[in-house]
Amino acid sequence: MDKMFVIRCKTYLSCVSHFPIGNTVKLKRILSPIGYRCESTLSSEDNIKKFIIENTEVVGDHITPEIRLRLFTPNCRFWYARPELWPFSDPYWAIYWPGGQALARYLLDNPGVTKDKKVLDLGSGCGASSIAARLSGASQVLANDIDPVATIATTLNCELNGTKPFPVVSKNLIGTKPENWELILLGDMFYEEQLADRLHSWLRECIRTHRTQVLIGDPGRAQFEGHTIRKHLQKLADYQLPDSVREQNYGLTTSTVWRYQPLA
Repeated sequence: MDKMFVIRCKTYLSCVSHFPIGNTVKLKRILSPIGYRCESTLSSEDNIKKFIIENTEVVGDHITPEIRLRLFTPNCRFWYARPELWPFSDPYWAIYWPGGQALARYLLDNPGVTKDKKVLDLGSGCGASSIAARLSGASQVLANDIDPVATIATTLNCELNGTKPFPVVSKNLIGTKPENWELILLGDMFYEEQLADRLHSWLRECIRTHRTQVLIGDPGRAQFEGHTIRKHLQKLADYQLPDSVREQNYGLTTSTVWRYQPLA
């Protein structure tokens, strides 16, 4: 690989995964809790869809082979291309992160968790957890990611799997007035301390207000393991990661699903 991608969030790369597009790793701690600045000239949704389809590959080599996803692979030109050629904000949606894989696997293995429930997938990325929730019988699904390109990628992945369409929004919901979600899903969201603090506070309010159930998928990042929220978690399942996922994630071998149960 000629370059490594220019990462905007320092800890996401340093603790989680190799990221394609670019050769030296520039670790910049640039976190935007409001949203990404889209620098693309590909303004229409149809053009963005076409661009995503042309520059990703349909992948099923992960722990949820029932779900096919459009992702970056070494067969894609932007796996190797110079960072400045990528026309959007950093494509986190183009990687199926290990926490999201574990979370989606858990939902597929335990359909009763989502059946007939209103589900919010926060930081939905490629949309795999949302798709798993829909496949497992959720009555309502909302996928939420602050990157507007991720919302389009999620819609494409939904179509790819023949699932009933669900809304996908890019508004930042963290810190907003809690809605009556019965289940909130978070995969790979605890990669930065400030964000983890905000999530801890907001999720606690969601549970207090609506008795919402919260499930978290994480492969054991330092920021997650060392955070106060770790004291309020119940382990539900561990999953072994495939060799290809381990290679991309600095040798992490497992990913875990937790239930968040804060003290009153």
